Amino acid sequence: MPLPLIWLGAGIVAAAAGVEYAREQQKSSGDVGVFPGECKTEVEPVDGAIVCCGIYGVFQHTGIWLEGKIVELAGTGLIRAISPTRFLANRSGEKIFVACDAKLNVLTQSACVERTIATLFQFSHYDLVENNCHRYVVRCLTGSNPAITRFAQLNAALSRHYATSVHWQLARW
Repeated sequence: MPLPLIWLGAGIVAAAAGVEYAREQQKSSGDVGVFPGECKTEVEPVDGAIVCCGIYGVFQHTGIWLEGKIVELAGTGLIRAISPTRFLANRSGEKIFVACDAKLNVLTQSACVERTIATLFQFSHYDLVENNCHRYVVRCLTGSNPAITRFAQLNAALSRHYATSVHWQLARW
């Protein structure tokens, strides 16, 4: 009976090490300057801002700030605007973070706002790997549909698009 528990513990340790390694890779590549939760500086989200919250300390859920709400691709496939409180509901994260540059300027563009508005209340087949919230965010930001699965890929896409490292700052809402 103890052997399965040992294997489970080893798996958890390996997963944690993998997450830390990925974080270090993103920092050394210049894609990320500050990860969510590493800084307590607050910024006010603006329309078109990319936001995220944590899910069980391992994953992130992302969306786009619009008129005091967050537009997200829900697990049902519905693209909807929800309150920040609802965005955090049923997730382990208690805080929302905003993508900024090193000078704390919120990363946003009017074209992203327009594309986000155009998708509201549509359905997009949700798939955890093939069509998730990160891919939706990049579609709204760039107008293209690259294969984005993980938060690290989203960070790389944001860094390339804005030509800066991403600094995830605490949202003041």
